Amino acid sequence: MSKAAEIDIASVSKVYGATTAVHAISLKIPAGSYCCFLGPSGCGKTSTLRMIAGHESISSGDIRLGNTVVTDFPPAKRGTAMMFQSYALFPHLDLIDNVAFSLKMKGVEKEERRVKALEMLKLMQMEAYATRRPAQLSGGQQQRVALARALITDPEALLLDEPLSALDPFLKIRMRAELKKLQKTLGITFVHVTHSQEEAMALADIIVIMNDGKIEQAATPRKVFEEPATAFVARFMGDHNVLTGRVTSAKDGLITLEVPEGQSFTVRGAGREVGEVIDIGIRTDRVRLASATDKTLGFNGIISNIEYRGASVKITVVGAGSDDFTVIASDGDYFANPASVGDAVSLSWALEDAVLLGRVSA
Repeated sequence: MSKAAEIDIASVSKVYGATTAVHAISLKIPAGSYCCFLGPSGCGKTSTLRMIAGHESISSGDIRLGNTVVTDFPPAKRGTAMMFQSYALFPHLDLIDNVAFSLKMKGVEKEERRVKALEMLKLMQMEAYATRRPAQLSGGQQQRVALARALITDPEALLLDEPLSALDPFLKIRMRAELKKLQKTLGITFVHVTHSQEEAMALADIIVIMNDGKIEQAATPRKVFEEPATAFVARFMGDHNVLTGRVTSAKDGLITLEVPEGQSFTVRGAGREVGEVIDIGIRTDRVRLASATDKTLGFNGIISNIEYRGASVKITVVGAGSDDFTVIASDGDYFANPASVGDAVSLSWALEDAVLLGRVSA
């Protein structure tokens, strides 16, 4: 296999007519890492992936793969391979010829390319199906063939566009484990586009969260979970509540904000001015159904929804300017003191379970 390459995206933009799909983003993806681009539909993640692959032209900026600027290279000359969402297998060819297709295009002799194709099918545990056609395979098997076909060119980076979206939930989880194992075995850089937070958390060494053509945060899954950079990340990842208010005091490493409903909350942080509008995030699994004490912060609200999830219960509360303040309680805690929709409840959390959120510059 080829050596893995670092991917360096330097001030890259993509403009379609009057629409800017990607706004001058810069990012270094370390060699040999598993990177997931995550975000809602239309955030620019697939455009970015296609620009790395060379299937989409770059409006401005540069992309470097290893030491080579590949901005103007055609896809076949970049050292990347792309696996498409649809798999795009040729229905009339058997699996060997499907996998060997790109080598055929490069003029590799038939015997040599068949040997290499069988090697790749073996890597994917698909050699027993070598003479079958794609229509005779399940979705998971077709995906393995598409992976083998992408990897036969010895790419320095494999680019995956929503590769698991067509699979059923159980197969998705199995294929996640296989992708992770494959990436570790091959040691090459994987760049994977998804809109599933769970998928990104399970797979990535680095998660790049995009919104509206900009990068909101690029960090390890743990950092994204523990310290979301912005209100968008906190809401999109779904593990933090967001409260917005004006700073009423900022001193000694503590900032106090007041929300429009009049409640005040404190968060650790600095560099904010009195009167400035700020966002804070509070971990959903650290909020307690209990009144605030001297050592905790909190507010009173009304329960609007309760969802039983087996090991946990998700309780949604209206209050402090939020329509969907979420509490994730363990099933034991909740059923020891159950509540109902419409009940008034007191919520509380510790100072260290709140984080000061930043804003992405316009």
